[in-house]
Amino acid sequence: MSPPAVVGLRPILVTGGAGFIGSNLVDRLAREGEHVLILDDLSRAGVDRNVAWLQARHGDRVSLLVGDVRDGSTIAGVVKQASAIFHFAAQVAVTTSLREPVEDFAINVAATLGLLEAVRLRGGDIPVIFASTNKVYGDLADLPLAVRDDAYLPADDILRGRGISEQQPLDFHTPYGCSKGAAEQYVLDYARSFGLPAAVMRMSCIYGPRQMGTEDQGWVAHFMLRILAGEPISIYGDGRQVRDVLFVDDAVEAYIRAWRAAARIAGRAFNLGGGPLNAVSLRQVLAHAEQLLGCRAELSFHPTRAGDQRYYVSDIRRVTRELALPPPLAWQAGLARLAQWLRDEHGIRPSPATPVLQTAGA
Repeated sequence: MSPPAVVGLRPILVTGGAGFIGSNLVDRLAREGEHVLILDDLSRAGVDRNVAWLQARHGDRVSLLVGDVRDGSTIAGVVKQASAIFHFAAQVAVTTSLREPVEDFAINVAATLGLLEAVRLRGGDIPVIFASTNKVYGDLADLPLAVRDDAYLPADDILRGRGISEQQPLDFHTPYGCSKGAAEQYVLDYARSFGLPAAVMRMSCIYGPRQMGTEDQGWVAHFMLRILAGEPISIYGDGRQVRDVLFVDDAVEAYIRAWRAAARIAGRAFNLGGGPLNAVSLRQVLAHAEQLLGCRAELSFHPTRAGDQRYYVSDIRRVTRELALPPPLAWQAGLARLAQWLRDEHGIRPSPATPVLQTAGA
């Protein structure tokens, strides 16, 4: 299928642009006057609502091509007319990669290589910003940890205050970790070998409006949706795992600035997350979500899943310095914004069967 023509303009291409982070990025770009072409196969439940929302807000500034990033002719067509590329299209779940490792490879590695080749053959002059993951660092099992306030934290004071830096050795675990890690290394090497203005963002846990949270991906929204619906939540491990959560608007800001600085930051990878000030355990998120939503969470505990990190917090000093990023939104404020969006978007109110917490002064 041929991409929709945008006469006289070279749109910004966002692969996977109907998804959570992609749709928020498309909205920001369109609000700033850019024309955006989304390439997405719309395979994830609910993302069609994101496209409808974008087109209602921005009209013909946002175009959609329903297609597969593995299709070489499709990729060649969209790359030919793009002025910049944000590559979000991916297989995003560790669990799916364990069931279907070949499919995971085809989407995450082969399709990324195909996109890079299309850019190189076109002349290699357009920025490519690639969405990677903290999973490239492996399970970090050798990190000495202690339990404090229902959370795993590093025993080392400096590491606890800074988080995991880009100097941490890569250690791919699970097919998902291998595929995303291999893909980002191709991005970095195409910058080095062929001069592409391409960079990598190794994301921690991004959350916020337009997130279709599931058990496999998007855990913050998933927790809130289950609490609102009065449905049980499965916890893999003991719930003391720590992540640095980052509100989606802050992630989008980083991607925009990376695109604008692509020539300067080409060939580099950056950790992108909420940093130590937004480091929080699953248990702590659940407790705060219960207070926000006025409902108790029904929990069941299961063995830790393959490749899971007990602790991962991004050292965000490099990305903050290089892109002059503002301080990220505090996680408590971000959860409140997400809770309100979920209520409005899904029309969900607490289940009558769910016990309601007593709050101060009640």
